[in-house]
Amino acid sequence: MISTPDPFREARETSLTLPVDVNGETIPLLLRMQDIRKACKNTGDFSSANPFHITLEPETRVRSYRQFPIESDPPEHTDYRAIVEPLFRRPEQPAYAARIEELVRRAVTAALEAGELEVVRDFALPLQSRALTLLLGLPESEAETWISWGVHVFHDGDGGQKGKVLEAYTAAQFERAAREPGEDFFSVLNQARFQGRPLSFEEKQGFANLAFAGGRDTVIGTVTRIFAEAANDPKLLPGIRATPDLADSAVEEIVRITTPLTAISRTCPHDTAVQKAGGRIGLCWASANREERFFPEPDRFQADRNPNPHVGFGFGPHNCLGAPHARLLLRTLFRILAEQDVTLRIQTQELQFEQLGTVTRPNGFQRLRIKITKQL
Repeated sequence: MISTPDPFREARETSLTLPVDVNGETIPLLLRMQDIRKACKNTGDFSSANPFHITLEPETRVRSYRQFPIESDPPEHTDYRAIVEPLFRRPEQPAYAARIEELVRRAVTAALEAGELEVVRDFALPLQSRALTLLLGLPESEAETWISWGVHVFHDGDGGQKGKVLEAYTAAQFERAAREPGEDFFSVLNQARFQGRPLSFEEKQGFANLAFAGGRDTVIGTVTRIFAEAANDPKLLPGIRATPDLADSAVEEIVRITTPLTAISRTCPHDTAVQKAGGRIGLCWASANREERFFPEPDRFQADRNPNPHVGFGFGPHNCLGAPHARLLLRTLFRILAEQDVTLRIQTQELQFEQLGTVTRPNGFQRLRIKITKQL
């Protein structure tokens, strides 16, 4: 069993919130599932329309553009989201699923040929980068640029400098799409209309910024955790091979137990029971996803867990646009690893940790070196 204990358990069982200090700002984290779900739906009291403050750590240093649609509230959020939602529903199409399968199969074959690999940067990062080209309708060759940015476009290295690199890249892509319009993500935004008018350059950059900042490290961390769980439980992949539908519930469970995004923030436009006007609260997904009331033995990965009402993809109107893509990619990886009858052994591992005030949370792997072989 992978040791990723729940650092929020004691606070959750004794209090409604856990105050954490973020750069001198006290942010109460909501810890319980029902409180978080109610707050997600209550955009009047808990607003996302606070540019650069959707994460607990403000991102004013690493980006210049307000992210869309996430940093807005209904009804504007609904209209912004509708612009790109058809693109993000493409993973539900059989042809798209077939292309993802080919991509995953190629990656697993290369891993078997290598025999040993560092999963985070040698497998998960290139796999999600190449899969993202399918989602955004771009040539696979673009993935090489994205791989060079590392696991996260802001936090893997000098965030301020990398933020400028990302903005320059996306600006160039909008110019390219204006010269050569097509059906890709950048062309869709160039041609889109919001409430009867074209999107501004700033709005288009906000969409692009979120697509690259929000759609990479979360999936990379979850892909990596699949390898770790399969290596620790030799019955996991044979179970999926015997019952392929088990891959569906295993995906939900890997998202729940990983919860790569610990928390997200909302701003209170006026006084509420948990925060004064102008202050922020945190929606702690990682705490809700370990609440024993909803998840018996919450620290244990259970591939057939049912029901599994996790909030690993968020909840309410701001739920993750990329969830269909992530589910498809993870499900395909589970099934192909099972089908190939691989054996995984951990050679070395280095956990990464996230600090929230006085709370330290294990949050994925910095490195995970795996030996991978195919049984004869």
